[in-house]
Amino acid sequence: MTANNRYSDSADEQYRKMTETPVSRLIISLGIPTTISMLITNIYNMADSYFVSQISLSAGGATSVVFGLMAILQAFGFMFGHGAGSNISRMLGSRHIETANKYASTGFFSALGAGTLIMIGGLVFMDPLMLLLGSTDTILPHARDYAFYILLAAPFMTASCVLNNILRYEGKAALAMLGLTTGGILNIVLDPIFIFILHMDIRGAGLATALSQCISFGILLSMFLRGKTQSRLSVRCIAKDPGTIGSIILTGLPSLARQGLNSMSTMVLNAQAKAFGDAAIAAMGYVSRTTGLIFSVGLGIGQGYQPVAAFNYGAGRYSRVKKGTLFTMFFGMACIGALATLCFTFAPEIISLFRTETEVLEIGSTALRIQCMLLPSLAVCVAANMLFQSIGKSIRALCLACLQSGLIFIPLCTILPQYIGILGIQVAQPLAYLTAAIISVPFMVVFFHALPKEDTIV
Repeated sequence: MTANNRYSDSADEQYRKMTETPVSRLIISLGIPTTISMLITNIYNMADSYFVSQISLSAGGATSVVFGLMAILQAFGFMFGHGAGSNISRMLGSRHIETANKYASTGFFSALGAGTLIMIGGLVFMDPLMLLLGSTDTILPHARDYAFYILLAAPFMTASCVLNNILRYEGKAALAMLGLTTGGILNIVLDPIFIFILHMDIRGAGLATALSQCISFGILLSMFLRGKTQSRLSVRCIAKDPGTIGSIILTGLPSLARQGLNSMSTMVLNAQAKAFGDAAIAAMGYVSRTTGLIFSVGLGIGQGYQPVAAFNYGAGRYSRVKKGTLFTMFFGMACIGALATLCFTFAPEIISLFRTETEVLEIGSTALRIQCMLLPSLAVCVAANMLFQSIGKSIRALCLACLQSGLIFIPLCTILPQYIGILGIQVAQPLAYLTAAIISVPFMVVFFHALPKEDTIV
């Protein structure tokens, strides 16, 4: 059998898997590796916060500040990653493999270039950037040391997002998991070694993260170089036509908006918490890490659904798209609800893992419990966002992504503290989640009502 025949058989087998496997089983099989990847990523973010918080309260606050920088890097990485991945999955669903190669190569090298530009700009304007992200004067030295290493790894972080998403959209979530979890586990191991044994303090946490991200990038890239994917990466395949590049950017724009507004939300949160001192900044950062861990479960399920939606939409299997959306929403609500209940019950104990100052415990425990009550509504937002972005309905996806990630939260976080003090900061995020979920429902209802019959032209 020739290499071309083997490749064709593999593509046919993947096509049958994506279009014939029962939807719920397929989403779970793709969602489990993605969820594990998301959990490991969030656990190592929490590990950074935990180990750095042992240095000092101001150092702990620096992780909250630099989290905004990492969100900016992820914003561009996910824009090119989701933009390329969604198009690739639909192209493979309609069996246009050469076009898929164009999307893969263009998305990858664009992300690499964007990460390089952010690295250069961040290193040149380090102090203004940290202050813009919400640093106080006492936090600034720590934030500067931490961010230096994050910026050095910026090109690899943005490009890794593309490689990860292409693997997921091809239905190879297990391969994506291998790269991400290896980097995450390595980061957790290196943190205490660099921080405490080598006495690098917060610089050690930054270096551990940078090295881990570079190794994760290498593992993900090796999947493409070893022929584990249907799409290929090559400089020769980079698209020259504005249509391909525009499609990647337009499809990925909701991800850029989502991650970019997340970064802006972090900046606004830190700026508003600044009035209540370093303890408030640190406490809300610990709450964000914890709820992010819960949310990663729902997001992992949603990302397992993305290739199912994109592939089947491209193949004209519209009933599977609808079934997948409903399963993702309700299964996600159940999983997030169970974890949120545990975190609500043990909120003080969770916050005390980071710092034990009375003020940090009081602010953090209250905020965590309020967020846990409304976290299940995020599953509705995730299902709607993933649906519209995966099938190329970019404007609807963009609107919902903006609502979920900042357009509601930022005004609430800015206005409410003026009337109810620190409570305004604590309730702003959960109220934003609930409002975005309520708005998402009619978008999905209208779409399902207008969905074509099987195998008809959209």
